[in-house]
Amino acid sequence: MSARRTDDNSVVVIGLGRFGSRLAGSLLQLDQDVLAIDHEQDRVQRWASRLDRVVQADTTEENVLRQVGVADFRRVVVAIGKSVEASVLTVLALTELGISQIWARATSEKHAKILTSVGAHHVIFPEAETGERVAHLIVSRMLDFIEFDDDFAIAKVRVPASLVGRPLREVTPTDRYGVRVIGAKPPGEPFHYTGPDTVLQPDSVLIVEGAIARVQQFAGLG
Repeated sequence: MSARRTDDNSVVVIGLGRFGSRLAGSLLQLDQDVLAIDHEQDRVQRWASRLDRVVQADTTEENVLRQVGVADFRRVVVAIGKSVEASVLTVLALTELGISQIWARATSEKHAKILTSVGAHHVIFPEAETGERVAHLIVSRMLDFIEFDDDFAIAKVRVPASLVGRPLREVTPTDRYGVRVIGAKPPGEPFHYTGPDTVLQPDSVLIVEGAIARVQQFAGLG
């Protein structure tokens, strides 16, 4: 690998504990190309037959990350749970590599603040998050979502650029995209319910509902 991957189908997962391994498995089910890394040989051997690519490495060292090809990826998840020091140093090394999306697992609020201060873009609390849910957030442009039974979800997404300045009456999201826009939050304003005459403003955040695949598709509109 010689160039930074810019596609949306490749993710590095560092740490193959309970959360990291489940996350890696969920990402594979979402057709993502996963590079999994752990410093413990027994974990690497355990997951080698289940994941496409598993590497044993010390991820706290920037040069090691380069050697295993992490610098070629755009999205990396630091799922290390046992060692706060290792997770922080790994995030710092990823920041030095210029990784554009760093997701990091935190074990406490203090840990989360440190991770953010050294460069993590998204902080995850596994006790409140599931690997499947985080996987959906990583591979889509949804800001947040709640999935219910029968593949139905309510999600928070940024207004697609192609829809800015148009009223919902014209956009017809239910007919065209299979989702319903139920709320909007223009910059500097609170959320409010939407109607047919609501005009989608730049940089607004929308609340939409529908099948999760449809919601993800809507969130990814250009």
